[in-house]
Amino acid sequence: MRLLVLGGTEFVGRAVVEAACARGWEVTVLHRGRHRPPAGVRSLHADRTAPDGLAALAADTGTWDVVVDTWSAAPRAVLEAARLLHGRAGRYVYVSSRSVYAWPWPSLDGPAGAGAPVEGAAADAGATDYPRDKRGGELAAVGTFGERDSLLVRAGLILGPHENIGRLPWWLTRIARGGPVLAPGPRELAVSFIDARDLADWVLTAAEQRLSGPYDLAGPPGHTTMGKLLDACVRVTGADAELRWTDPEVILDAGVEPWTGLPVWVPPDGELYGPVHRADVSRALAAGLVCRPAEETVADTWRWLTGIGGVAPRRPDRPPMGVDPEVEAKVLAAAGGVPGTTSEEGASGQ
Repeated sequence: MRLLVLGGTEFVGRAVVEAACARGWEVTVLHRGRHRPPAGVRSLHADRTAPDGLAALAADTGTWDVVVDTWSAAPRAVLEAARLLHGRAGRYVYVSSRSVYAWPWPSLDGPAGAGAPVEGAAADAGATDYPRDKRGGELAAVGTFGERDSLLVRAGLILGPHENIGRLPWWLTRIARGGPVLAPGPRELAVSFIDARDLADWVLTAAEQRLSGPYDLAGPPGHTTMGKLLDACVRVTGADAELRWTDPEVILDAGVEPWTGLPVWVPPDGELYGPVHRADVSRALAAGLVCRPAEETVADTWRWLTGIGGVAPRRPDRPPMGVDPEVEAKVLAAAGGVPGTTSEEGASGQ
């Protein structure tokens, strides 16, 4: 298989490239040259935000079986690339997001993802916000390649090595510092994510099988819990950290933001936050999705993080992650959070 990855040097795009190389595919990456791509690939340099930024791709004579695009800004960049590649590539895979759904997102408690309402957007639009940008990218891919030759990967929370958003790296770095750690309860709160490498493997298999249309991609029900995730962080770092499980109400009253202030975590509110970690991924599972244990993702991310000096790269277009240490200390002092253990028999946080 001949693969073109638009990007391919960071996080999800990099995982796709590495997975394809492991399968023996012939891989080309189109990137700005800011990061070194994995070994063994062919590089084309382009800046999709610049006028005539795809000149190198237009001048190239390559053809591909599959294109994978992870773009998450102005949809018109996807439209321009798709139009340029139409007739030179067999299939267009766009890595989108569950954020394209109108709230509340479809979940195990709601309608099937394929038929759920989505955000309004336009394929030729400039940058607006993340949900509409991703939906516009979907429209650009489908509008150019058609429904039969396009695949929309509506991913949930993505974690794993090379993460450049900062969610799991923040938790690992914070726990590695040791001491009392503000652990957002309840401990048994379900958490669903997909490792970027599992996403990449599924994308390539789906391309081989010529799957089309939208698929929700996230961890299956029961993949892990907030307690198990943070316990794994304590184990792999070997830190002298004490997880102090604290009621969600206390955390919210202190002004700590779910999802960003305490990454990954959202309060256990079925109506307001419930769909975030309860994606219906039955279609993807039926189509071969396999998710590795959460503990493996945590351990491999820590190994990668320490290997690059302990400071994770971060995309400049995403907000910083994590709670300020002074705020954390004040919340812990005020709440008297329940000390936890690194076993599953720890406190419930209630």
